[in-house]
Amino acid sequence: MTRIRATRRVAVAVTIAVALAACSTPTPTPAPIVASTPTVVPTSVATPSGDGVLRIGTIFPTSGTFSFLAAAQKAGVAAAVKEINAAGGVNGEPVEIVAVDSGEAKNTKLESNFKTLVSKDVDVVIGPSSSVLAQRAIPLAIDAKIPLISPAATLSSLDDVFDDGYFFRTIPAYDQQGYALAETLAGGDTTQRIAFVYVDDEEGVALHDTFVEALAEYDTELVADEVFTSSTTKFDTITASVKKAEPDIVVIGSTYEAEKATKAAIEKIVAAGYKGSELWLTSLNTGDYSQAFKNGTLKGIRGVIEGAQPSKTFIATLKDTNSKLTTYRYGAEAYDATMLAALAAIVAGDDAGEAIAGSLYDVSKSGVKCLSFEECLEVLKTTNDIDYDGVSGPVNFTPGGNVEPAFWGYYTYDGENKFVYKSGSIVG
Repeated sequence: MTRIRATRRVAVAVTIAVALAACSTPTPTPAPIVASTPTVVPTSVATPSGDGVLRIGTIFPTSGTFSFLAAAQKAGVAAAVKEINAAGGVNGEPVEIVAVDSGEAKNTKLESNFKTLVSKDVDVVIGPSSSVLAQRAIPLAIDAKIPLISPAATLSSLDDVFDDGYFFRTIPAYDQQGYALAETLAGGDTTQRIAFVYVDDEEGVALHDTFVEALAEYDTELVADEVFTSSTTKFDTITASVKKAEPDIVVIGSTYEAEKATKAAIEKIVAAGYKGSELWLTSLNTGDYSQAFKNGTLKGIRGVIEGAQPSKTFIATLKDTNSKLTTYRYGAEAYDATMLAALAAIVAGDDAGEAIAGSLYDVSKSGVKCLSFEECLEVLKTTNDIDYDGVSGPVNFTPGGNVEPAFWGYYTYDGENKFVYKSGSIVG
């Protein structure tokens, strides 16, 4: 069940008829590298407009508050490029990386450094990690006719606002977790009574609407539907309303921007008796609460976070490019973004940004499945109709640039109020 929210002006040259595998994590261990890139018949007869060298720009936060997110993403791009170049590069030439700092939302590094990427003739940009910065980067990418592929920007409205065919993401939009939650909480044999308490902001409302829509697919309705603002500190009325509805499960849908309200909501709902698996948190409030609550307060509480949990094999691949890595979040998504860009350039027979943007949708779905660059090269010897499935999941782009279905991880809090990965599934 694919849900498409925006119409993207991308030419689709293939017929869409493929069965998607669900609820299983792919295991795309890099295959042995071949010595050369096969000759591929371009999908377009137009003369290539690129300069023959695929240059991948990266714009991750290497400074500032969120700099801890950059290392894994840079390693993911580097690992992919290493594999691509060992196999002969793209259209016979090695791929190059041009890296700049995205900075933070409070400064203008993104704008100035994006200009640097354009001046160095990059053909595609991987990043940024922030949804706020992605909003600012997308118009720049459209102006430069360079596709922007974010491994981490989850703002639900990004693909609705920009309809020019230059924005893609290998991470699911925030609101899509409504389907993951519905499948997990309402998709079993036992009917569950579910209450939803959410923050009244763009993301909270988007998640609410998607969750309600998804629950309807399981003939389930919310027994309590409560909203609060980021400035709410007292939850007595909301908690009383939730208790009156007698739910089996309470879900709190809030964001980091509503940190104080989120903590107050969790504290009050836990005190009302909803503990362990009776309480679920969402991806923008499933965080480390070891300093916020007394040990054991959140033990057994569940949470959902978008993105694949890297395998030991892929972690080793990342550490081959950066031995100091200690966190791996978004590394898989950055790796897949790079692989898709390279394959799009090969299928288009052109490394120009416009050609890559027009080919990204096609190489992501509906063709002959391939799980690594080397495997895709083998398929490309006989057909341009490929479907790359990566280390982060199927990475099938919608015409709006989203990835559906997508991988969601399910977490459980330990006695120190820290979340621990337990399982995951592909939903969509």
